[in-house]
Amino acid sequence: MSRSTARRALGRSHSAERTLTLLTGLVAVLAGAAALVVGQGWLGEFRAQRPLLDPMAVSWLAGHQLYARIGAVVLGVLLFVLGLWWFFRSLRPERRPDLALDETPGAELTVTADALAGAVQTDAEAIAGVTRARARAVGTSAEPALRVTLWLSEGTDVRRIWTDLDTYVLTRAREALGLDSLPTAVRLELDTTGPARVR
Repeated sequence: MSRSTARRALGRSHSAERTLTLLTGLVAVLAGAAALVVGQGWLGEFRAQRPLLDPMAVSWLAGHQLYARIGAVVLGVLLFVLGLWWFFRSLRPERRPDLALDETPGAELTVTADALAGAVQTDAEAIAGVTRARARAVGTSAEPALRVTLWLSEGTDVRRIWTDLDTYVLTRAREALGLDSLPTAVRLELDTTGPARVR
């Protein structure tokens, strides 16, 4: 399994959102810097005193209204389509792969993502010091991965938890699925939700 594929599976990628935010920020900064340079008169006093809409550009638009309207309509449609695509892409649920262990006709055997996550979660909660656990199968059916969150009780030996998780839980999952590797992102949290006191 490639390292980039495992990274994409273990943590949902927000690179597209970050890239769009970066580009939008750069455009805004460049536009602000250009307005500052022109307004301060660094490009000449005449340029600084001219209106925001250049008269030459306004006159060109007045002389070519048909082309200007067509361009505005096309730009508006493109922005609308881009906005819809971005909206539905952001709402797209994360893939949860089912693993086909046997594809023999009449004897198919498939492990669902929920079954895999439930088994890993049950095994993880059996580790001493783990108060609760949550597991999620991510990635693709060809390159599955796990995302595991463990809540630990106070005073728990984190190194022992890590060893037990790798030795018993993850090794068992790999062997059951017949996989050489199963990339896993593990998040450890201290469980502070103790029993409520009655006063």
